[in-house]
Amino acid sequence: MSLYTRTTYRNLCHWVYTSGGDVPDNAVAGGVDSGEPIFIGRAKHEDDVVPGKVVPSHRVCYVPYAGAEHANHSYQVLVSMDESQFDWVPEAEGRLPPGAVQGGITADGEPLYIGRTESATCHTLGPNMPTIHTR
Repeated sequence: MSLYTRTTYRNLCHWVYTSGGDVPDNAVAGGVDSGEPIFIGRAKHEDDVVPGKVVPSHRVCYVPYAGAEHANHSYQVLVSMDESQFDWVPEAEGRLPPGAVQGGITADGEPLYIGRTESATCHTLGPNMPTIHTR
């Protein structure tokens, strides 16, 4: 008898490389920007991989970095066969909720989780904000 049990996890999502505003089938929605649907993306900026938003009509993925949004023409888009497994959940007292989805990593190896803020006309996606988690 083995001392270890086999643990399996559902692969709920993965990243697909793309560019130029392309959004793959089953891309995970991130909200809206000026009435247009946006999708969860990530791109390399400086030496970090940073979560951000893909705005198809702009043909880029915007990532927030040092107080500004930076456009990237090559990026990855989060895709899932079952988007119903995701919810937006506010952080509680600065702590990430259980099941938070890692969307990037700093050059120093610090994980960056997918988060979102809202304004009157758009959602902004990026790290260190209310975070998406899996059910």
